Amino acid sequence: MKDNLMLLDTHVHTCQVSPCGKVPAKEMIELYKEAGYGGVIITDHYYKRYFESLGDRPWEDKVQSFLSGYKAALERGNVLGVKVFLGMEIRFIYGSEDYLVFGLDEDYLLQNPRLYLYTLEDFRDHIQETGALIFQAHPFRPGLTPAPGNLLDGMEVHNGNPRHDSGNDRAYDYAKSNGLMMSSGSDSHQTGDVGRGGIFLPEDIYSMSDLIRWYRQRIPGPEHIYKNDEV
Repeated sequence: MKDNLMLLDTHVHTCQVSPCGKVPAKEMIELYKEAGYGGVIITDHYYKRYFESLGDRPWEDKVQSFLSGYKAALERGNVLGVKVFLGMEIRFIYGSEDYLVFGLDEDYLLQNPRLYLYTLEDFRDHIQETGALIFQAHPFRPGLTPAPGNLLDGMEVHNGNPRHDSGNDRAYDYAKSNGLMMSSGSDSHQTGDVGRGGIFLPEDIYSMSDLIRWYRQRIPGPEHIYKNDEV
């Protein structure tokens, strides 16, 4: 671990919400504590099929279901001293691409239903006043297309999921050539995924607002990116 820096994983799922997730939120946080991480961003999948699977329940109830993994992780993180931030991995109905969104809080999700119905361009316009950031996740996996740089704040330049070829080198080159912010994440779904990615941050990052402020003050380069393909 680098001195005076904490390691934050920007791409973590829980089995409470993400159908592909295999690890309960509390156990996930325990694994990250053991791996030496100072924080994680819970980025459970936000997409049409998930919310439709919840039936005819009121939107408020559906949002609470979506937040259940994050809230369980936060509770355990508070006990273990692991910082837990709320994010999402959104997929719009017009494509198969996924986007990590950092900075939308519970109130915003309650007051703005079915965000998956937007196009990326409309979504970006819609959330602009919130200051939230949009990073395209694993943009160079087979069958996916990187979004135009002007529609993104950043790009996931290292995705550590061992079951996919994410084309990380191509993602890094694209982000660099388009002046985009960079992120790295394990894309954790299973126990063996923990600790494969992350970013190094000052230890005084205590909230998502702090993280966004840090990103906006600089364009993080390779010195901030953690990747571990040998876990």
